[in-house]
Amino acid sequence: MDKLKITGGVPLRGQVRISGAKNSALAAMAASLLSSEELFLENVPMVNDILTTRRLLKELGADVEFEGRSSARLKVSRIASHEAPYELVKTMRASVLVLGPLLARTGKARVSLPGGCAIGARPIDLHIKGLEKLGATIRTEYGYVEATARRLKGANVAFDKITVGGTENLMMAAALAEGQTTLMNSALEPEITDLAELLNKMGARVTGAGTSTITIEGVEALHGASHSIIPDRIETGTFIAAGAMTDSDLELTACNPGHLTSVIAKMREAGANIEELSGNLRVRGGRSLRSTDVSTHEYPGFATDMQAQYMALMTQASGIALITENIFENRFMHASELIRMGANIRVDGSRAVVAGKSRLTGARVIASDLRASASLVLAGLVAEGETIIDRIYHLDRGYERIEDKLRSVGAQIERLK
Repeated sequence: MDKLKITGGVPLRGQVRISGAKNSALAAMAASLLSSEELFLENVPMVNDILTTRRLLKELGADVEFEGRSSARLKVSRIASHEAPYELVKTMRASVLVLGPLLARTGKARVSLPGGCAIGARPIDLHIKGLEKLGATIRTEYGYVEATARRLKGANVAFDKITVGGTENLMMAAALAEGQTTLMNSALEPEITDLAELLNKMGARVTGAGTSTITIEGVEALHGASHSIIPDRIETGTFIAAGAMTDSDLELTACNPGHLTSVIAKMREAGANIEELSGNLRVRGGRSLRSTDVSTHEYPGFATDMQAQYMALMTQASGIALITENIFENRFMHASELIRMGANIRVDGSRAVVAGKSRLTGARVIASDLRASASLVLAGLVAEGETIIDRIYHLDRGYERIEDKLRSVGAQIERLK
């Protein structure tokens, strides 16, 4: 099992190119099931979740070819299987995004329930309720969701709570449904808007993406298209934190600052020096960080996927910071590992109190999930001595060549096989 070794205390200097958004690319790849024609995607991050999705789509009958470092051609001339097996779904919850497209195109789908998640409950009941509103007959047995429908019918669907995956699944399913579908209380994330743009390029009629009410006029068939995936806003935020925590001068290129205004505003409030340069960002670090409270919320609020990285940042700020996690009930597992490195953190339910500035020292730590991994990398960059991070397969799911990017700007980091 691979590990990362980091020797901290080294300033970072130079440019980092931000990769495409993993979560957006996963939905776009699932959308290839809606058409028999070729879908060409650019700015696809080559991370493990993308490779898992390729395996799943091939099981379903897709031809998937990667070109260069960041392009993919997908073509599903015919659906060879209607089943997304447990062996693949268990490794990546986003696999459930094939449920809507399979059902819409062929009238049936059998998708494994994804099971538990380290950071908290993430049920797909809202996906199922929405598809039933569109006329699907669904039963859950033997650990699988089995759905059938002659043809989905447009309907009004009001989500009980905001769900990104549910919004994406219903958008894709409704694109081939008969009549008009209106999704209310929809997710507002940029990834939703990106998927809507792709679907419209394929011939769908989606309006309102990026607002709480999305309308989809169903069409008989979709065709091929070319599309470039949006930049990864969480990777961008992670590198902002890296630059702010260390005595660094980083320029982040190929990013979209407009997609993380809450994160940038909060980090500026904490004393980070962040400049926008024609769509790029320049981040300069120093020793004047201030402890600042933060609460996670659905987009456009402060992203839960940035909470762990922000906690690492607050260990280097002066004062007391209260971090409130409102999205997932078990997303402070990184706190105990940061404490092992010298952080002063107390967790009480959905709140964590971080007292800084702490002198961090290198230690052997274990990553519990994707964003927890990133927080430990950030801590390792400022810690005295050597930090060894185990179970970095979590990191490889969502960050493309992070050690190469950090090494290119001066970090002393290497992968241990």
